[in-house]
Amino acid sequence: MNKCLLIYNARLLDEAMDTPGALLVVDSKIRSVFQGYFTSADTVEQMARAVMKEDGIDENFPLELFNARNLTLTPAFIDMHVHMRYPGQTAKEDLNTGLHAAASGGYGTVVAMPNTNPVVSSFDTAMKIEREAAALGLTHLFQTVSITKNFDGKDTSHLDYIDKKFIPVITEDGRDVPESSVMLEGMTKASEKGIVVSCHCEDVSLAKMAKPFRQRALELMEETGLSAWGYDEIDFDDEEISDKVNQIDLELTKANEILALAEDLATTRNIMIAKQAECHVHLAHVSTANAIMAIREVKNTVLDEDLCFFADEAVASYQAFEEEVPFVPAKKNDSGFAVTCEVTPHHLALCGTEEPYIRALVNPPLRSEEDRIALLEALRDGTVDVISTDHAPHTLEDKAAGSPGFTGLETAYGVCNTVLVKENQFNPKRLSQLMSANPARILGLQKGLLQSGYDADLTLVDPEEKWTVDSRLFYSKGKATPFEGRTLTGCVKGLFIDGRLVLEK
Repeated sequence: MNKCLLIYNARLLDEAMDTPGALLVVDSKIRSVFQGYFTSADTVEQMARAVMKEDGIDENFPLELFNARNLTLTPAFIDMHVHMRYPGQTAKEDLNTGLHAAASGGYGTVVAMPNTNPVVSSFDTAMKIEREAAALGLTHLFQTVSITKNFDGKDTSHLDYIDKKFIPVITEDGRDVPESSVMLEGMTKASEKGIVVSCHCEDVSLAKMAKPFRQRALELMEETGLSAWGYDEIDFDDEEISDKVNQIDLELTKANEILALAEDLATTRNIMIAKQAECHVHLAHVSTANAIMAIREVKNTVLDEDLCFFADEAVASYQAFEEEVPFVPAKKNDSGFAVTCEVTPHHLALCGTEEPYIRALVNPPLRSEEDRIALLEALRDGTVDVISTDHAPHTLEDKAAGSPGFTGLETAYGVCNTVLVKENQFNPKRLSQLMSANPARILGLQKGLLQSGYDADLTLVDPEEKWTVDSRLFYSKGKATPFEGRTLTGCVKGLFIDGRLVLEK
């Protein structure tokens, strides 16, 4: 017996529960959930002791008490898409700073991408990284491996040695596999092992076509002294500067139009290949209305065959303020084919055709307001399964030179709570589902719910606290965020990993 912990005077929140209560943790697992107001420890401690006695725990065994002070206790968030930049890019991030940033953002588990230096393409390398991360005693980390060896686009032989228990996801993130035959080979191997394939959907030839437009924009941005993360005050009364900004925006618009087509085509291709391979494909950082339509169509088409991740018990048009029925995850049929997808907080919150965010460079780019609204609708109707950050830290020098991506772990909850809950898109239970329960299901983890037997990875949040984003205070080395200076509602106040308090604010 290692530890018993009783968290009381809390608001308990997960995908199916939003109630005052307390929670008993025994040996890193949730043992019991007590619903009701427990502002004093006395009553609920007696209840907890009774449960412990049933389990044969001596009545004198220490029981640690934690007063949540009426904060919201929720399953720790799970991020299926982060860049830890380790190994080889530690000027941008390392395991220590990245996992501290994850803990500060309320994340109990993160899935790290393999586009590092060298590329993570072997089981042994992935295991070494996971062991180093575990030694820090912070957020849990799963390390993905690449679909093709060293991103060569051809060789999938290394996948023969991957173990789902330790590596639940493979991905070529940062790019797509150019050859459909090679993607089919990789997805078939993943299907045989029950491993999820996460796809960065972007037609390679079209991405190459878009590059010169972005490059010309970057050259003009350097001349004008504009940043690549959408945080600039521009004097449009200065005719010379105004003309350059207009030219920058025109070049970026051309690039983004091509990149939208690149995402749309690759999304359809990867879904079709996954169906042929009988594979579970997870579509990363979906950003266009057309891609959402394609995903929705395939989910609706296969619903009767029980191939969709969500069963038909789910409310087809989910309105959180009227319905209390949560989405119910479906059991995949014997074929193994399933389609899930994620969106990012920045694609949900920002319009990439407006000042100043058109120059906030990220892949995929920030999209139009029509695309953004399509993402919000897809969250409400269940087309989107997960919110992931695509945390992509860069040095300020690299970002100024145009490296795409933002740091995102420490702003994600505040952005999502502000844009989705406070702006009445849906209720907090649905947000918990998107950030905790659903990613846990996709990864096959016993996490993401406040239920007996689940891992005691827990996050304390204050959904009403307002705070202003100041990247200088980030744990992450990456300071480039388009939310700099923005006031958000909803703040992470603490994190428990396996029932152990690792962070308190």
